[in-house]
Amino acid sequence: MSPRTNDDEAGEPRVSGEPDRTGKPDGTGGPAAGEAASGDGAAIPAPAGAGADSGSGSGSDSDSDERVAAVRRFRTAGRRWRLAQLATSVALLATALTGGAMALGTGRAPASRPTAAVAVDPGVLSGGNLDASIAALQAHLRAQPRDSGGWATLGLAYDEQARTKGDPSRYKQADGALRRSLALAPDNDQALAGCAALAAARHDFQHALSYADRALRQNPYSERALSSRVDALVELGRYSEAAEAAETADARKPGVPVFTRYAYVHELRGDVTTARRVLKQALSAATSPGDTAYVAAQLGLLAWNQGDYKSALTSYARALAADDDYLPALEGRARAQAATGDRDTAIKGMEAVVSRYPLPRPLVELGELYEARGAAGDRAKAQRQYALVDAWIALARANGVDADLDTAMAAADHGDRAAALRAARAEWTRRHSVHTADALAWALHVNGRDGEALPYARTATATGYRNAAFLYHRGVIELATGHRTAGRASLTSALKLNPGFSPLGATRARKALEGAQ
Repeated sequence: MSPRTNDDEAGEPRVSGEPDRTGKPDGTGGPAAGEAASGDGAAIPAPAGAGADSGSGSGSDSDSDERVAAVRRFRTAGRRWRLAQLATSVALLATALTGGAMALGTGRAPASRPTAAVAVDPGVLSGGNLDASIAALQAHLRAQPRDSGGWATLGLAYDEQARTKGDPSRYKQADGALRRSLALAPDNDQALAGCAALAAARHDFQHALSYADRALRQNPYSERALSSRVDALVELGRYSEAAEAAETADARKPGVPVFTRYAYVHELRGDVTTARRVLKQALSAATSPGDTAYVAAQLGLLAWNQGDYKSALTSYARALAADDDYLPALEGRARAQAATGDRDTAIKGMEAVVSRYPLPRPLVELGELYEARGAAGDRAKAQRQYALVDAWIALARANGVDADLDTAMAAADHGDRAAALRAARAEWTRRHSVHTADALAWALHVNGRDGEALPYARTATATGYRNAAFLYHRGVIELATGHRTAGRASLTSALKLNPGFSPLGATRARKALEGAQ
């Protein structure tokens, strides 16, 4: 399972990531020193108003469709509201393009802080037709090329376009627009926060942290900068600092973007109960279809990680009732369907996802679903998906994205094992997250270096993060190094936690466990 990055959040950029929330995250859901292994149990108080826990079980595709239909019957008014918001977005854009200032965090920042003219809040851009909004911004900037806020918003819009289209070539355009904004107004917090989000999307988390800190010095209430700071610290594996940053963000700018990050910090420490409660609070606070779809999909992913497929399918149904085209929910639903044994439906769903969103994680998952099915031609189909991963990685690197973690995770099982190890080692020099530790451990294992792999496999599970793939990798490595009792315990835990965690990995975990008895 790949780390989540902030590509998954509506209106908030993040590139490949964990069945991708990175945030979150590929990305998007893309969450990263020994700090990753500290696992200190410092408590993070949940924001007030958190909800109750969800149940457990399993579900089918027909059940899922019925859930979607049921929720839609109660959301007709929400659909009408969405059309109204689109009209509002157009009106806001028109107002801003004639000189209106709509700064992020206005009213929360010090009154004396100067603000640049901003074309439109990037969160509003994501609520309407993004391509049309970009075209309008481009026309505006041809007429008023010195509008620093307009350039900042255009940069964020390109970043969002890269996320929604799975097209990393947009990152260079985002970078150019944001640099133009900073050349016109070097200290404008919107552009600095945009640079933080862009750096995170490119998996350059050290620079993401630096830009977020600079933005917060200008505007301590910038929601985007506060969120990007949490993202960067998580991805760097600095989990105690990430917890403090999440508390600060919650105190300054409580809301959906902050709540979802707050929840993920808890999940990484194994506190699933608090993570679920905070996500439910975020869902109750969601006011737009985009936010509803995003948070409901996060709840679905959290449930799926715990093997609670019934709750996962219910949450994905809610996400798709809010936005029936929301790709992370379509992907998550397909994953949950596969875990419940409805493989053919899962394959159809994942095929639809990769046709529009060809990122490494869904491509690998579709390839593994083909392999697991094993019908005539499926092996060749799987190989085509893995080849597309290589193509995406090459495109990403050409556009400034650090794709070493994607390379390590895909190549270890489905490509050049030596390349997987080189990539994993390179990524470990940059960040010490649990996901990087797991990728390095597995790359070492497939290259026959299990003695070196074991400490990294233990680091990956040291924070308490409940991840079946990590436990599977650790168990296999423990068996290979002669730690048979520990290996059996790790494999048993993986299958108990999430018996359908991977189309191929779960089967291999069962075989390894049987062989170790």
